Amino acid sequence: MSLYRLIANFVLRHRAAYATSAVMLVAIAVLLVWIPRQIGHVVDGLVANRLPRDALLHELGWLLGAGAAVYFLRVGWRLRLYAASYRIGVELRERLYARLSLQGASFYQDQRTGNLMALATNDIDAVEMAAGEAMLAGFDGSLTLVLVVGTMSLGVDWRLAAFAILPFPLMALGFARISRHVHEASRLSLERFGALNDHVQETLAGVRTVRALGLQARSEAQFVQLAAHASQASLAAQQWEAAYEPAVGFTFATATALALGVGSWLVWHGQLTVGQLTSFSLYLGQLIWPMFAAGWVLSLLERGKAAWGRLEPVLEAPLSVDDHGTVPRVSPGPIVLDRVQFRYGEAARPALDGVSLQLAPGRTLGLVGPTGAGKSTLLRLLLRHQAPAAGVLRWNEVPLPQYTLDALRAAIAWVPQEAFLFSASVAENIALARPDATRAEIEHVARLAAVHEDIQRLPRGYDTPVGERGVTLSGGQRQRVAIARALLADAPLLLLDDALSAVDTDTEARILAHLREARVGRTVVIVSHRLSAVADADHVVVLREGRVAEQGTHAALVAGQGWYARQWRYQQLQASLDAD
Repeated sequence: MSLYRLIANFVLRHRAAYATSAVMLVAIAVLLVWIPRQIGHVVDGLVANRLPRDALLHELGWLLGAGAAVYFLRVGWRLRLYAASYRIGVELRERLYARLSLQGASFYQDQRTGNLMALATNDIDAVEMAAGEAMLAGFDGSLTLVLVVGTMSLGVDWRLAAFAILPFPLMALGFARISRHVHEASRLSLERFGALNDHVQETLAGVRTVRALGLQARSEAQFVQLAAHASQASLAAQQWEAAYEPAVGFTFATATALALGVGSWLVWHGQLTVGQLTSFSLYLGQLIWPMFAAGWVLSLLERGKAAWGRLEPVLEAPLSVDDHGTVPRVSPGPIVLDRVQFRYGEAARPALDGVSLQLAPGRTLGLVGPTGAGKSTLLRLLLRHQAPAAGVLRWNEVPLPQYTLDALRAAIAWVPQEAFLFSASVAENIALARPDATRAEIEHVARLAAVHEDIQRLPRGYDTPVGERGVTLSGGQRQRVAIARALLADAPLLLLDDALSAVDTDTEARILAHLREARVGRTVVIVSHRLSAVADADHVVVLREGRVAEQGTHAALVAGQGWYARQWRYQQLQASLDAD
């Protein structure tokens, strides 16, 4: 969809506001055309000495009234129009946010967060200006131009008008060339602002790493360079936009010289009155606005086109996981993976290769294996963050794609490897899935996650703000708050993706003991590098290179001679050495 079609659809949906504004602009244009004509009559009356004092005051009163009407009409159309035109910015931001919320991990692998934020600010602002300022300035300028030129030609003298508009085609050629440069400069300016925004976002998000590695000076140098590039691009765009004004000035000066020269000759030969020449001069002055409006409109449209060229691909990008399901609710039942295969992009080998599993409702599955075996990938497929390349995942005999994404994810509580906390209080972070939860319920799940005592030691307890991304908490505290949040959600399926990696073994044992009570009747999948975390699972699966290498109960696997048994003995030996 082009920018013009987008604006046309928006105008059609808000036609009442645009039509009212257009009527007021027509009234303004008529009054502005009438005022110079009336002034010309007054001048001719004064020159001919046939305008008495009372009549003069009456005429001046009409002129003042017309000026006041123009003022209030201008205020009226701005209030009416901008109340509607700003809606396009709101609508586009809502569309962008909704689209980004539905995109999966593969989309964000190719996108930069800072640039996406720039799209939601600068780029949408540029489209909004094109839909508001540009549309009305274009209508107002075009209407004024038609009425003024028509009045100059039919109401004063067509010969004078013909000479006055001779420079206008040259101005149009100049505008066409300037507009091409404005478009390219605006596109580059928006891209460089996005790069600058991305650098700032990444630096602030990783400020601890930057400080720990002593990268402040390098980061600052990169910022200065990006800021300079963004400034240069913005300056270039402004310089090309400023080129409209000299073109307008040259055109107006040439038109004025031609009008005065030809007009004086016509007055000298008695073919034009002084009042008519005065009116024509005033009309010519009114053409300044249409000329400036043309440059302003072209500038806004080119900026809008450049912004829409960056924004549209993101809005129209296909979802990495389609949401075409029709089943609105997940009923507890067995979870089955049937020969599931998945590959990341152009990776040489699949992350999962022919994995088949079955998990009965209310049971616990332990997933273990070396790094890169595909454990977290399997959880992403259950969450439908990714779609399998082959094979089927079913829940209660229903393939996962047949569930709506909202229904599926509402039935799953997930604790990822890196727990994410929002800039809110501890209690608000725990109650994220259930904002109506009572303080007693929040404290109960915090005790299950073995984090209640830690929270009590915070300055304001459960009301303590955790800062952006939970920066005021330790890694282990963040993980346990995330576990409490998942337990409070009370979803039928609980996924723990190495969620105990940042806690010590004693705390892990306490949490696992509490989880044995809390997970009764709930299906649980535990991914862990510590085999002690899955020792109580009903079934344990060992993944190696994306395939099921071993499976069975903990006791059966320890009694075997495979990877699980070797890893168990190693971890037990390491634990005993640490205890000594």
